[in-house]
Amino acid sequence: WRRAGRRIATTNGCFDLLHPGHLAALDEARRQADHLVVLCNSDASVSRSKGPGRPLLGFDQRAAVLAGLASVDLVVALDADEPSALLEQLRPDVHVKGADYTLEQLVEAPTVLDAGGRIHLAGLVDGLSTTSITDDLARREAP
Repeated sequence: WRRAGRRIATTNGCFDLLHPGHLAALDEARRQADHLVVLCNSDASVSRSKGPGRPLLGFDQRAAVLAGLASVDLVVALDADEPSALLEQLRPDVHVKGADYTLEQLVEAPTVLDAGGRIHLAGLVDGLSTTSITDDLARREAP
């Protein structure tokens, strides 16, 4: 893609139980460049960050769903707890995260910015997160 002069966007996350908020963020990420590479956390990485019982769907399932989206060109496994090392290799033109983060909170921001890329904070869909969905399901299941 680079040799063809194409711009590359990246984003990263768990993408466990894909919901409309994810879809909106991925579409917005794709609009920032010609190609979108999604760094999807491995099962071990999700478990470390989200706790026992997560992920709900294994990496292969999550990656297959992501790869099936028109906005996504490539899915890469992210075994680390944050994406800086992969971003250093990929050198995206833009790295996209949800607006629930600030630039100062993004550990990976210096890696992207130092390589000449930029950070874009994508809008959020109010009230939608995998955690809020699983919490709601747990409340419904409770006696």
